[in-house]
Amino acid sequence: MKGIRLDKVLAARTAKTVYRDGDYAVKVFNEGYSKADVLNEAHNHALVEETALDVPQIEALGMIEGKWAIVMDYIPGPTLARLMREHPENKQAYIGMMTELQMRMHAQTAPKLNYLRDKMSRKLTEARISPAMRYELQVRLDSLPAHTKVCHGDFQPSNIIIREGDGVPFIIDWSHATQGNASADAARTYLLFNLEGDFDSAEIYLKLFSQKSGASIKYVKKWLPIVAASQSVKGKPAEREFLMHWIDVVEYE
Repeated sequence: MKGIRLDKVLAARTAKTVYRDGDYAVKVFNEGYSKADVLNEAHNHALVEETALDVPQIEALGMIEGKWAIVMDYIPGPTLARLMREHPENKQAYIGMMTELQMRMHAQTAPKLNYLRDKMSRKLTEARISPAMRYELQVRLDSLPAHTKVCHGDFQPSNIIIREGDGVPFIIDWSHATQGNASADAARTYLLFNLEGDFDSAEIYLKLFSQKSGASIKYVKKWLPIVAASQSVKGKPAEREFLMHWIDVVEYE
């Protein structure tokens, strides 16, 4: 893609960097990044654009200096994570807003998205756990209801931008999006708060999600061992011991 300038870094994450070029945000993936994964992320994002959710629109997909890149509209404003850091006194209200946004997301459908159940099953086969544990988790997954709600798969404050001027929240980073059970998506958000060491926010979030969705905390936690096993596939050594604790199936019976 010609004419794209990669001057201002907006965010740097594992294997990808997001730049701003005028009215556009350009997500550039490291050299050698899986083409299939890039195209899958763009496909997920495009499917979600067809729902009633506020998301940046993809404008282009291509190569920049030998690296895959997705060009989308730039949304001016801070992430919810930044607001929570700068205004900790408003934590409860921010998490409440985040949970309301997640409810709106779960009210959407996108029939062409991959199924969460299939993704979780595949992750269980890849997880470095004992065959007995893998079997127990697969049995649990098979026993839980299969829904078709839009699930983000990485729903956390850093993936929500509050647009300047009108305060409209935009959801970004749809690489893990699926259609499935909303409580599985909530279990991952709860786990992500815990992985960040923000245990207080995790408990506030889980309580609010339960109140707003009508799903019991016990039911959401039934998904935790499966979600933790899925997360462990990422292979981050610092997370493994923590995740193995959550994978213990007996604890959530």
